[in-house]
Amino acid sequence: MTADRPEPLLSLRGVRKSFGSGPPGSPSRTLVLDGVDLDVAAGSCVVVVGSSGSGKSTLLRVVDLLEEVDDGQVLLDGEDVADPWVDADAVRARLAMVFQQYNLFPHLRVLDNVTLAPRVVHGVRRRDAEDAGMAMLERVGLADRARAYPDQLSGGQQQRAAIARALVNGPELLLLDEVTSALDPELVGEVLDLLLSLRTEGVAGRATTMLVATHEMAFAREVADEVVFLHAGRVHERGTPEQVLGDPRQERTREFLRRLR
Repeated sequence: MTADRPEPLLSLRGVRKSFGSGPPGSPSRTLVLDGVDLDVAAGSCVVVVGSSGSGKSTLLRVVDLLEEVDDGQVLLDGEDVADPWVDADAVRARLAMVFQQYNLFPHLRVLDNVTLAPRVVHGVRRRDAEDAGMAMLERVGLADRARAYPDQLSGGQQQRAAIARALVNGPELLLLDEVTSALDPELVGEVLDLLLSLRTEGVAGRATTMLVATHEMAFAREVADEVVFLHAGRVHERGTPEQVLGDPRQERTREFLRRLR
């Protein structure tokens, strides 16, 4: 890269992923990602859209090393983290993923859910972890619910707690997989408002780099630096939200948007 265009924080090059029996490339396997190329610059927000089954969730799971690629590279700061010899735990310490389901431990209070990884995985002292956890809960508007259990929270509050848990370790890249899809419609807005504030204000003075899979087109239009349309495991169109969502060039993109409307 030139001085004007620094190396992206995350780059995918020719990523292929299939599921099923037999070796990669076998006709018995279902191809889910078919040569995906994607860049995410530090401090930017890239939103991936597409219909169910297009490969959005698999794409995020590949980046988080929850799935092994069949072929291609996943470059984090120029290092191919898809290499089987890479320390996956060390890579995941630099990333954080928030899933469709909140995945909070029901027997732990909200603050304990947020501070569990810093204390157990990273060896942070309880007091320091709780100070950081409370600061993050304050950031997501849940400081007053720190001592509550997950089943005492609304769905939107649980998802905000899951986002706080993801952010407390200061990840370089935040991965968000359809984080509003399990919410009742009236609760979607509070989570999207939080993500918008993370995009505009960042955390602790640092812009939050985000790779987001979503079906919320209004959110994508408002928050994304780049929108990527994924269809059948391939990138069919990418560009600014105004271009991809407002004036798509590809017929498959237009078909997708017509179905949404």
